[in-house]
Amino acid sequence: MKKPSDFAVTSPDELLAFLGRQLPQEGRKHLLRLLSADRVLVDGLAIRQFDHPLQIGQRVIIAPRQASIRSQGLPPLPIVHEDDFLIVVNKPSGLLTVATDKEKRRTAYAMLSEYVKEANRDNKIFIVHRIDRETSGLLLFAKSEDVKRAIQDSWLDVIEERLYVAVVEGKLAQQSGTVKSYLKESSAMRVYSSANPHQGREAVTHFRRLAVSRAYSLVELRLETGRKHQIRVHMQELGHPVAGDKKYGAVTKPLKRLALHAKVLAFRHPVDGKLHHFETPIPPAFTAMFAASIS
Repeated sequence: MKKPSDFAVTSPDELLAFLGRQLPQEGRKHLLRLLSADRVLVDGLAIRQFDHPLQIGQRVIIAPRQASIRSQGLPPLPIVHEDDFLIVVNKPSGLLTVATDKEKRRTAYAMLSEYVKEANRDNKIFIVHRIDRETSGLLLFAKSEDVKRAIQDSWLDVIEERLYVAVVEGKLAQQSGTVKSYLKESSAMRVYSSANPHQGREAVTHFRRLAVSRAYSLVELRLETGRKHQIRVHMQELGHPVAGDKKYGAVTKPLKRLALHAKVLAFRHPVDGKLHHFETPIPPAFTAMFAASIS
């Protein structure tokens, strides 16, 4: 699949004019269709406004058209990237990554398993990592156990970047910062944070405030480690739980879901060693809450 086009803004400009200069082979009508299809991302935000002002240092990405796996009664599962060894999908909120005791079939794993078997009934799919049911965003699967192990056994060397975006409760006072603690899961499957290195595994989350409204903040979160429920616990620790996250202190649910999205996934390919970078738009429902401050 063709990689997205990625351009740096080096002088103030308007979006459509900028696109025209970067992609002179494309006509105006095609560029307008890209905008209306939410395929033009400015610093990760899907922008439709043709005269949107651009500032020096911003990044403009043209996201590829995504094929989707469809299964009756389930939301579409867009494929962001596929090669002979890996599949990257953009999981919707509400879809499990893998089966549980209560749900076996309605999962991203089951949908992908059926998909690869369409080409060959002996094909299999392997889970590399997971995201929570109510979290949306980028999720990586392997097509063989050897590739799965190659990634998992060298996770810190292979994974270059994992970036999330969240709507959190309250006005986050700090523009940016880092949360570091040690996380441990209880027998009730709740994760707790401690400052004691002997009471859990180290977890480090870097955060940056993107926008604020009366009652919420839009926050970008970069994971230095990848512990279970790390972002959810760390945002609770800051006093700004992820909206919709009753388990970790939230009292509101403005989006009828957990307001957490896996926006960026970058990794060294376990076979060819090349850097692969994938980015999805921030969900429109997230940004709609902050339209006045990010327009």
